[in-house]
Amino acid sequence: MSDTPDALPRGKKYIAVAGNIGSGKSSLTRVISDYFKWKAFYERVDDNPYLSDFYDDMRRWSFNLQVFFLSSRFEHQQKIEDTPYSVVQDRSIYEDAEIFAKNLYEMGLMTERDYNNYQDLFTIMTSYLQPPNLLVYLKASVPTLVNHIQTRGRAYESTIRIEYLQRLGQHYEDWIARYDLGPKMIIDVDELDFVNEEQDRREVIGRIESRLFGLFSDE
Repeated sequence: MSDTPDALPRGKKYIAVAGNIGSGKSSLTRVISDYFKWKAFYERVDDNPYLSDFYDDMRRWSFNLQVFFLSSRFEHQQKIEDTPYSVVQDRSIYEDAEIFAKNLYEMGLMTERDYNNYQDLFTIMTSYLQPPNLLVYLKASVPTLVNHIQTRGRAYESTIRIEYLQRLGQHYEDWIARYDLGPKMIIDVDELDFVNEEQDRREVIGRIESRLFGLFSDE
């Protein structure tokens, strides 16, 4: 038996939308899902039992939160691979380890023991998974992130600090620069408002459509 996961079914597309808190991942996931008529897998936020506690006390709840997200996204990944039709995912499993857990550890908000345990679990889980056909990264400045966060008005996000968003942003930039699991695309959210501007929405969809079906036209 091969140690590598089976490839996705021929012709099936799997897009993952990546980006910082408030970058517009859920919105773009919805736009892609509506346009292509694909199944959307959204990040578990509203029913997350740790998120509110985490923003009140990051040190206490960091490991619990990250394990919850890892477990939830691994479950999504399995469903994605079992689904015979094309899908779009709000935040990839890779961001959990590459961005959020790493940042918490570097800030001293997750112990080395917990971080190592988490990384071992992540490595085992991802060894069974297929990366997306296309990773779409939403690049956004901190002022844009803050504006989006304030607009959606989630109470537990009101305690997020600017420094936290800045650190996450740097980790995202580092990760995207070395991401090599498959094709990637960067969309500058400061320049393209695909939520409120129809022309910008068409441009983003056009880029994705061209990149996806250009690269995989033989499928």
